[in-house]
Amino acid sequence: MKEERTMTAQEANFDGLIGPTHHYGGLSPGNVASQQHRHQVSSPRRAALQGLAKMKRAADMGTPQAFLPPQPRPDWRFLAEQGFEGDHAQVLADVKAKRPELLSVAFSASSMWTANAATVSPSADTSDGRVHFTPANLQSMPHRRIEANQTSHILRTIFHDARYFVVHDPVDADWSDEGAANHTRLCRRYGEPGVELFVYGREADQSAPTEKFVARQTKEACEAIARQHGLDPARVVFAQQSPEAIDSGVFHNDVIAVGNMALHLVHEKAYVDQERVLAELADKFGPGLQTIVISDYELKLKEAVSTYFFNSQLLTSLTGTMTVFAPVECGEVQASNRLLSVLMKGENPIVDCQFVDLRESMQNGGGPACLRLRVVLTEEERAAIPKTVWLTDARYRQLKEWIQRHYRDRLHVDDLADSKLAEEVDAAMEELTGLLGF
Repeated sequence: MKEERTMTAQEANFDGLIGPTHHYGGLSPGNVASQQHRHQVSSPRRAALQGLAKMKRAADMGTPQAFLPPQPRPDWRFLAEQGFEGDHAQVLADVKAKRPELLSVAFSASSMWTANAATVSPSADTSDGRVHFTPANLQSMPHRRIEANQTSHILRTIFHDARYFVVHDPVDADWSDEGAANHTRLCRRYGEPGVELFVYGREADQSAPTEKFVARQTKEACEAIARQHGLDPARVVFAQQSPEAIDSGVFHNDVIAVGNMALHLVHEKAYVDQERVLAELADKFGPGLQTIVISDYELKLKEAVSTYFFNSQLLTSLTGTMTVFAPVECGEVQASNRLLSVLMKGENPIVDCQFVDLRESMQNGGGPACLRLRVVLTEEERAAIPKTVWLTDARYRQLKEWIQRHYRDRLHVDDLADSKLAEEVDAAMEELTGLLGF
């Protein structure tokens, strides 16, 4: 069984379909791009088409590509919990008059960043041989916290077959968990047991190690996820984020490191006691792990944050070589562009770099890797997932037309109080629900 799994397993990407309320609320302290573009005019239509185009490019390369639907917005339950009641138009008017900052929270489209949706362990790693998901509780930010219940529901709808999948409840709310953005799996082949790296910013019962921004991920959440996924402790590594990196805008590990199969790219300022962390990874992985440490001389920490160099996607071809999906911003900065050229010429699996335009998402604080949840699946596991979520050519055209019909070209935070926007979103989501058959 293990040998068969090794031969057939592939990594699938489940991207978040960017929702029709994508706007620049500036809701995420510690996320430099989010703060810099606060209250600027966004284009939900352009954002969704950019994200969809990235999905299509990955699918055309042979990567199994699926998507998660946007969450319904505004979150009327959240507004009711804040004491706003009545018909929808009255609720929006009252919120605008009394607590206008809550509109941006209730309309947030941040569930599009599915790297924060959950932490995933494939069946090759778990004690019961099933794929395990733990939805992130996202306790550190109010606009993200409202996603957890709906994310759990969506994951249980898609990964519904208990023969192959387990979707846990989010971990204890006292233990802040931000999902796969702080988790990296390294392996020789996708279907073989791998080593799972969990990265945290702080321990729940200790004072914050940072001075400027919140260290979002807790060690306790990482440990709880590893336990409930049934992971072998001999194949798990826990590492603490560098406080300097967090205070420089590295709010998640995927802004400072990226790994795929046996390749690990990491900035020299990523972790506390980094030499020990990398030595433990190498020891638990065994022969074959290639770790490339990027020095601050090669790419300044500030440039790593501004370009989202490490938030690039690493995609493996059927021949075993890798392609980098890098933000177009990486091609516009000399240091990051030069570094990509060096990597492609070096002794490593990377042979190609493709720049992807995700400016709408990038300006809100999320790059290529933020938009996808990585799920390693065997052929049997993949067959147990509803066909409607896979991005075929026909589904791509269908979603593109749906976006063009329903999404506004321009959106400002002041537009969120317009009840017509909520009606437009309802109509769009009703149609999408019909397309998915959920």
